[in-house]
Amino acid sequence: MGLFGRSARANEEESLVQKPHEDLPDLSEPPKSTRVAAGATVSGTMRGEGVIEVEGTVEGEIDLKGAVMVAPTGLVKGPVTAEVIHIAGRVEGVVCARERLLLQKTGSLEGDMTTPSLVVEDGGRLNGRSTMPPHAQPSGPRPSSPSKPDKADKA
Repeated sequence: MGLFGRSARANEEESLVQKPHEDLPDLSEPPKSTRVAAGATVSGTMRGEGVIEVEGTVEGEIDLKGAVMVAPTGLVKGPVTAEVIHIAGRVEGVVCARERLLLQKTGSLEGDMTTPSLVVEDGGRLNGRSTMPPHAQPSGPRPSSPSKPDKADKA
């Protein structure tokens, strides 16, 4: 019946195309958690919100509103900025934890770090300078110190 009407195969193909694919995930919302799997390497800048779990290698900057968790198998080569940072693997670069930094017993940090709250477990390695401000640092430029008057104020 292919010459005078629609074949059964054409009807079947059309019904497949018109069917909604309910099993596909809705991608309208960003993921709440991202994992760099062991054996994988990501190069570049990672920015956003949520949680990044590094089990593989990240070569580049991580700037996150949320948490960065570096697993024992994980390696980050580059600066890391987030509210909370847990290091059980290796980080080579400057680290800024706005709320707290946990360097676990299997973790090592080769670079300077800034955080208002630091925990280094027995065995954790920190090779760099540490700066501990009295409270979480706001993002953006630091305000000038009010204790030193400007020359313009004296005029």
